This record gives sequence, structure tokens and C-alpha cells, in this order.
Amino acid sequence: MKNIRNFCIIAHIDHGKSTLADRLLERTKTVAEKDMEAQVLDDMDLERERGITIKSHAIQMDYEQDGEHYFLNLIDTPGHVDFSYEVSRSIAACEGALLIVDASQGIQAQTISNLYMAIDNDLEIIPVVNKCDLDSAKPDEVEDQIIELLGCDRGDIIRASGKTGMGVDDILRAIVEKVPAPKGDPNAPLQALIFDSVFNPFRGIIAYFKIVNGTLKTDDFVKFVSTGKEYHADELGVLKLDLSPRKEISAGNVGYIISGIKTSREVRVGDTITHVAQPCEKAIEGFEEVKPMVFAGVYPIETEDFENLRSSLEKLQLNDASLTFQPESSAALGFGFRCGFLGLLHMEIVQERLGREFDMDVITTVPNVSYIVYDKKGNKTEVHNPSGLPDPTLIDHIEEPYIRATIITVADYIGPIMTLCLGKRGELVKQEYISGNRMELTFDMPLGEIVIDFYDKLKSISKGYASFDYHLHDFRDSKLVKLDILLNGESVDALSTLTHVDNAARFGRRMCEKLKELIPRQQFDIAIQAAIGGKIIARETIKAVRKDVTAKCYGGDISRKRKLLEKQKAGKKRMKQIGSVEVPQKAFLAVLKLD
Repeated sequence: MKNIRNFCIIAHIDHGKSTLADRLLERTKTVAEKDMEAQVLDDMDLERERGITIKSHAIQMDYEQDGEHYFLNLIDTPGHVDFSYEVSRSIAACEGALLIVDASQGIQAQTISNLYMAIDNDLEIIPVVNKCDLDSAKPDEVEDQIIELLGCDRGDIIRASGKTGMGVDDILRAIVEKVPAPKGDPNAPLQALIFDSVFNPFRGIIAYFKIVNGTLKTDDFVKFVSTGKEYHADELGVLKLDLSPRKEISAGNVGYIISGIKTSREVRVGDTITHVAQPCEKAIEGFEEVKPMVFAGVYPIETEDFENLRSSLEKLQLNDASLTFQPESSAALGFGFRCGFLGLLHMEIVQERLGREFDMDVITTVPNVSYIVYDKKGNKTEVHNPSGLPDPTLIDHIEEPYIRATIITVADYIGPIMTLCLGKRGELVKQEYISGNRMELTFDMPLGEIVIDFYDKLKSISKGYASFDYHLHDFRDSKLVKLDILLNGESVDALSTLTHVDNAARFGRRMCEKLKELIPRQQFDIAIQAAIGGKIIARETIKAVRKDVTAKCYGGDISRKRKLLEKQKAGKKRMKQIGSVEVPQKAFLAVLKLD
């Protein structure tokens, strides 16, 4: 055990974690040269196309130093705030962390929040300044920021470059010397923490675990504590670039187990594995439940695909534990699921993965957050969907979630960022200089306001320099109203939203204008209305496609033309009663793009 080191890599988006991980794998000869490619650990096409890490990836490296042989278990983590749950699970399986900071961009919001997460778990932090080969690099300035944040010595900070491989040997040496070996007793009853799982169509569910105490051997009879299910360990092994089977794995090590589990509900991330014959006294603690921030309805385009969508979501949930879903139905879209996501990027990625990995075409409704509704009798209910709101006459008041947002930016962009946040009903809590010309702003903001396009706007007004991180703060009383969209007097429940009373008229007007562009013209007039309760606040009309029925009347009496027009009018009226309006999928997505 003294030669095992478990560590993860944490950083803000785009600070070069995956590239540096490539150099570590190259230097320890874990990946053969013929298999080497950029971002070797990002195995999803989606991750390569977007250049982001979505999943944490674990891999074991063999490394020799001063004649000793070491096993280094590396977990590469995502940097985006929407995937911070992945980071928290990786941190739970490690004793040390490489904190990577971009030499040209310095410390950013996500760097700080990931660092605090690691410190809370008592991890040994090794600071690394990456991308030192760039012309725009300012390593001295960035080192000052790290010293201020961590209180370490300048000599502890390693200068590196994932592109050229500079500093990689220093990083490996620091991991061996500074990261503590895992503690645990190989002879105690088995306790293993599941930190991830994937679904393989041929072998069932593969669970990744870290053994805290005890030893696990092939063919052992094991039990999953929280579900109470018992299995034989058909295959065990360590995670190289592919799965590498072993006869036994003991305390301190990271590995995988295959036991022919076919149903996804039987494996939970954060669960403990133990022996049936000699169980451990209690499960491993310290695993937080995920709290979804954004909710949206996901519906299959073909109604008969409902069951396929359910099994696709279950398989996806195995490998993305932060996704939550429950069945719901809508008058406009039929049966589907109400899904909870950690943010908008997470929602976009899930939608894309459903299409790519499971061939599911889905419609996603307008995303919204959860509200707490108090009725006049004092009962409170949590509402995730505007259509689940009780009658307005029964509601006493509604509370909405507020977040504490941290924005780190250069002083030049303070004005536009303040205007943006205050325009989203934000309240400035504090502002302070961190170092030089960089400032940290703290706002309390309603989560519902930032859910749609806040992040994009923040990036564009700060030319990409502002970084943003948030966590749920509390619930506050707000004047919220339910805005319904009516087509020909019929409410489309999938387009209804909860919005602040001050924004309702403007938002309703823009929705009507946008839908007028997107809904194709019919043989009859279509009225698009935005309503709050029984009050119409905006209206647009899509004119009917008309046939010139009077074309054959050249000259002659006006009554002949009038007769033909009246006949056409009666036909349109009849058609309007029985005609239905199809809302194209583009309309649901366009609502997200309203700015």
C-alpha cells in the first residue's frame, strides 16, 4: 500500500487538464505511442468535438523512482460548473489533487470552488502553473495569485506545459513525495466505495470502486449495502486504458467489478460494497446527494418510443449520476419525463447523448427551476413545472431559489457585468480586488433568471475573460406569475413559464412575435396570445393562406363577388373549429434563444 498514490486533476475550464494528463500517460509509458492521440482520456466523440471533459476518467500508471515501483491512480475531472458533481465524486476517491492554473489566464472562479472542495476532503494540493510556453504567459503574476490563495511557498509551485511536456517529471516526483499513501487495513472487513459506473450491452453494469478497507478477490460473494443485493464478483481488475483483470485487489487501490448486473437501479454511485460472509459495520459516509438546478420536460417525438426513452435515460443515468427524471404527461406532447439537470450545458449534453448513443429523437420543453408554493391554508408544495401550479386564487405566495454567484473578472468589464446582473434582478453582496487588476464580485441572483442565457451574455460582454461559479443559497418570496401561451384559445402547456411580474408583458410579447415567425401559415387565421390568468397581455395573428376565389369574376355585379367571398369565409370558419395547429420543434428551442 505504501507505493500506491491516488490523485485527481482539478482546474477551471480550458486550463489544460486533459493535455497534461496525456503527457503523464506518455511519460509513464501507460499508453503505447501508436494509441496516443490528443485528449486520450476523453473517449466520447462529443468531448473531442467540443474540447471539454464531460466524464471523470480513471486510469492506473506504473512509475519508477529511485529504484522503487509506484502505482499512480489518476482521475481526470471536468472543469465546467455543470459537471462539478463529477468532480466531487472523484475527490472522494483520492488523497491528493493537482491544482492546475493557466499561466495566461490566472485563477478563475471554478479553480477556487474546486480547490475548496478538495480542501474540505483533506486532500494534499500540488499547485501547477500550466501553459508556460505561451507568449502571453505571466507565470510570476499567476504564482503570486496561487501563493495568496493557498499560502504555499513559491518553491512548491511547479511550472509546466502540457503541450511541450515541460515540468512533467517534476509533477510525477511531487506526486510520489507529497501525496500520502492511502490508509486502510487489507485484513479488515471489506469496504469499497463505488464512485462511477458504466453500462456495457454485453457484460452488464461495470462499477468502478476504491477499496477503503479489506481485500476483494475474484468469485467472492459480495453485497451492495444500500440496495441490499448480493452478487458473485465474476471479474475484477484495474483501470488501464482498457480494463485489465486481476485476481485480487486490496485496500487503497482503485478498480472495477463486473458481476452480471443488468438493471441500472441496482447500482448506485456512492454505495458501499462489502462481503456477504463478513460484512463491514457501516457504509462509507460523506457522499452528498445531487441537487438538480434546472428542470425540463423531455418527450419522444414518436409517442410509441416512450419505453425506449425510459431505458435510454436509465442507462445514461448510470454513467451520469447527476441526471434525475420522473414520468409526466402533457396535453400538447403526450407522455414523457421531467428531467432535472445541473445546468444548461448539462441539459444540452444529455439531449445530444440521447440522440447519438441511443438514437432517440426528443423534444425538450422550456427549462425552469423548482419553486415552493404556499397556499392560503399554509401548506407548502414544491413545483417543478408551471403547469403543476395550483389555481392563482388559492396561492398565498411563491418562493423562488436564489443563488450566490461569484464572478471573477478584469476591472475593465465591471460596468457592463454589473448592468447585466442588476438587470437580472441581482443584488450586489460584495466586491473586492483579488490581485493587481482582477476583481471578485459576489451577487445574490434568482436562479430562474440565469437559467436561460446568462452565461453566454456574461462571456460576450467580458470578451471571454469573466469566469462564473454559483451555488444554491436560499429561497425568497417573489412576485411570480404564470404566463400561458394560447393558440386559437387553446393553452399550450409545454410553452407556459413562471416569470417575474415585471418581465411578464415584455416576455409574452417577444414569445408571440417569435412564434408568429416559426408556426407555418394555415388555411385559417391563427391567434397567438400570451395570458396571465384570464387577462390577455399580448397578441399576434398569423394570417390565413388565401385563394383568390373572385379571380373568375371579371366585371359583373358586386353581389357575385360578395357571394363567393361569404362562401369562402364560412368554409374558413368551419375549418378553424376543427383545424389543429402543430407547434414545430424549432418553436420550443427558439424560446431559449430569446434575448
